[in-house]
Amino acid sequence: MSALTTAIVIVFVVGYLCIALESVTKINKAAIALLMCVGCWTLLMLAPGSFYPDVPAADVVHKVSEVIEHHLGDAAGTLFFLMGAMTIVEIVDSNGGFNFVRDAIKTRSKRKLMWRMAFMTFFLSAILDNLTTSIVMIMVLRKLVQERNERLIYAAMVVIAANSGGAFSPIGDVTTIMLWIKGVITTQGVLSEIFVPSLVSMLVPAFILQYSLKGKFDKSQNLPPAAVSQFTKKQRNIIFWMGVGGLVFVPIFKTLTHLPPFMGILLVLGLLWTTTEIFHHNTDEDDTMAKRVSDLLSRIDLSTIMFFLGILMAVAVLQEVGVLTALGKSLDEVSGGNHYLVTGVIGVLSSIVDNVPLVAGCMGMYPVAPTGDLAVDGIFWQLLAYCAGVGGSILIIGSAAGVVVMGLEKITFGWYMKRISWIVLVGYLAGMFSYWLMRMVIL
Repeated sequence: MSALTTAIVIVFVVGYLCIALESVTKINKAAIALLMCVGCWTLLMLAPGSFYPDVPAADVVHKVSEVIEHHLGDAAGTLFFLMGAMTIVEIVDSNGGFNFVRDAIKTRSKRKLMWRMAFMTFFLSAILDNLTTSIVMIMVLRKLVQERNERLIYAAMVVIAANSGGAFSPIGDVTTIMLWIKGVITTQGVLSEIFVPSLVSMLVPAFILQYSLKGKFDKSQNLPPAAVSQFTKKQRNIIFWMGVGGLVFVPIFKTLTHLPPFMGILLVLGLLWTTTEIFHHNTDEDDTMAKRVSDLLSRIDLSTIMFFLGILMAVAVLQEVGVLTALGKSLDEVSGGNHYLVTGVIGVLSSIVDNVPLVAGCMGMYPVAPTGDLAVDGIFWQLLAYCAGVGGSILIIGSAAGVVVMGLEKITFGWYMKRISWIVLVGYLAGMFSYWLMRMVIL
């Protein structure tokens, strides 16, 4: 590793520690992420020729600009998807659409609410995706739990259940989508063999976390009256099913048109927004279209968006300088080809850096074999889908769902690591063990 590469890694690690110690430094994590991103790219530009030796010296600066634009395009696709999904959820929520979901899971028992929310999040994330589901469930959670310390526990369970549910579905997580499109896992294979490990990885933390909750909610706290809305019940149901149905339609839209997922989100957002404006024409609300639009957009947490941008672009530097690829090769050498160990460590690493480049690096390092562990639906690829998805829950910033919930509920890195991380790790290992048991004993 060159001195410049070492410097880039040091800047990333220092930035990561500052993000982890946000509760101590009192500096917003988004600011640190942006500084970390710019610092890493600036260091790369000190000697770009050393990272792109095949590019002529006169063109190397232009090459770096192209690389940055490429990674920014990937990041922008994720960010626009996130902003579109958050806006859709806000439209549905502001018009009483989530009263249906709230009524389906509400209960005065704190532990019953934990289990109902965990199962609904788990299965919804397989149908929608873990990112969108987390946003939806946090909105519902805010209506049901008013006490902050208790709501943080429920919010952590949302992250765990969303990531576990997304791991057993080909459209539930970005990494499973990547593996599915690549053709190394099939819908039938991942549903039949990863469902049980994913379920175990959700059940074990839920079982442990339920002991943090005792008693029942007060009626006034847990069962607030439905928000007053000018819309009829039929109109609210239309908004809800357009929003949720539209989010389900996004993967289908991508398959049919081959356009990026954020284009499907923008289509759904445009249709839903237009529908609500038409409904507003028939109400007595004394507000203008401009006021409705500005109020809606002001609810989007831009600090979370900036944090996401900084993290994704900083990790992109590690990908460009070859750190992630070298890490994968080292893992393979140290493990002696033990795919359970390799994928298990990759899952833990995915809680530290973004799982997308890690999975992309694995797909580049390991060619698909006709038979064995590296064949289609082989042990390696299925474990990679499970570990990269579920492992992201070990730390709060290890997944898109975690980052969004962290921003929405203002969860600190330290609180999550102290209270939740070890519980997730136990569930993660239990899920891997159940997969091994299925492979070695049952299948």
